Amino acid sequence: MKEILTDAGIQTVLTGVRISRMNSIMERWVQSCRHELLDRCLLWNERHLRHALREYEEFYNEHRAHQALAQAAPPRVVPDPIADLGTIVNLDVRRRDRLGGVLHEYSHAA
Repeated sequence: MKEILTDAGIQTVLTGVRISRMNSIMERWVQSCRHELLDRCLLWNERHLRHALREYEEFYNEHRAHQALAQAAPPRVVPDPIADLGTIVNLDVRRRDRLGGVLHEYSHAA
């Protein structure tokens, strides 16, 4: 099997057999990728798939809110809640579409 993958240009990476936490983290990432990206896209070829996966990886690691981080994205801290009604009404939120609108990034306008 390893020879077939090597011939196809795929590098195999061995992981620890008894590291159950590593397996669960990857299973969760694959599940998120499938539900949020692959189930919503029609991919034409390997190049298109690799492009979509790169975009999703960047979105997942830099922008997507994670429940384990109290709905913060990995490189940012959770902002303080806004309690003032006047401020909430006048929020200027911008949306950036990625991958033709499959992924959405939201941010406050400066």
